[in-house]
Amino acid sequence: MRAHNFCAGPAALPTEVLEQARNELLDYQGLGVSIMEMSHRDPRFVEVAERAEQNLRTLMGISNDYAVLFVQGGASAQFSAIPLNLAGLGGRADYLVSGTWSKKAAAEAARYIDVNVVSNDIRRVAAQSEWQLSRDATYFHYASNETIGGIEISNEPIVDVPLVADMSSNILSKQIDVNRYGVIYAGAQKNIGPAGLAIVIVHKSLLGKESQQCPATMNWANLAEAGSMYNTPPTYSWYLAGLVFDWLLKQGGVEAIEKVNAEKARRLYQFIDESAFYSNPVELDQRSRMNVPFLLADSGLDKRFIEESEAAGLMNLKGHRSVGGMRASIYNALSLEAVDALVDFMAQFERKYG
Repeated sequence: MRAHNFCAGPAALPTEVLEQARNELLDYQGLGVSIMEMSHRDPRFVEVAERAEQNLRTLMGISNDYAVLFVQGGASAQFSAIPLNLAGLGGRADYLVSGTWSKKAAAEAARYIDVNVVSNDIRRVAAQSEWQLSRDATYFHYASNETIGGIEISNEPIVDVPLVADMSSNILSKQIDVNRYGVIYAGAQKNIGPAGLAIVIVHKSLLGKESQQCPATMNWANLAEAGSMYNTPPTYSWYLAGLVFDWLLKQGGVEAIEKVNAEKARRLYQFIDESAFYSNPVELDQRSRMNVPFLLADSGLDKRFIEESEAAGLMNLKGHRSVGGMRASIYNALSLEAVDALVDFMAQFERKYG
């Protein structure tokens, strides 16, 4: 029996996807080889890659005005790629810092361009009226969901420059209007597939703006022209991402999974709020649907909580080392049953030690 995996990333994958990958591991569609052994130029892999891209376009409503890139290095590599690819627009950009990952993105960008931090508070996101926006910014960057702090920005910032969003931990979890963005990027290991792959969705008007210092393998224009195969891509991760997209379409797409995600979050937050034993530090209107941090009233019980939750088949609930406490990451692959099992355990633990 598989455990309920609440890991923040690499995160749980749908069991159906893992079973298909297992069945095809040694022999992909009767070819006698694994797909991970196949050339990325093989027409049969190209078909897999093109199907994955088309299904992602269907799921997110991505028009042909955008290039969709499957790249290596995870989202963190894009912290550098973004200023390097957009530096041709100008040398200054606005960054909203709302947690660990947006802070790292801003620090990395500052190696290449002038970064203006419009707001810097990892406890809450200030209202846009309080931001110190630049008059000459060439793009605006933010993280739509902070995995560690459990803060989610539900409404897109309204700015007059291309909007760049790190959606690593909430991509495909809810419906968005892609047309409002210049660039969307996401590491795969939350809602897309295994670690090592990232997705970049970039408006084609922003291609060809790179600086001379931009490495060829990080140059979005190069990657778009080569169909994400400028060099050998992470083929197996790309294949698995395609299986996840197939699975998500079978669930009814993003519209359907958004309703499930809302219910999962509602059940878990409601239990925490009604308990005197557990608490969540995030303001109500900024709580993440994907990452739910929570604290025990007695932090001395943290170790015991982890030990007993793992014995109950509830894995990876320990909070990030920088903030402590607990964290339940409830991405698309986590079922309502998994959340119910967690709530039942938390209730039992409270009765036992509260």
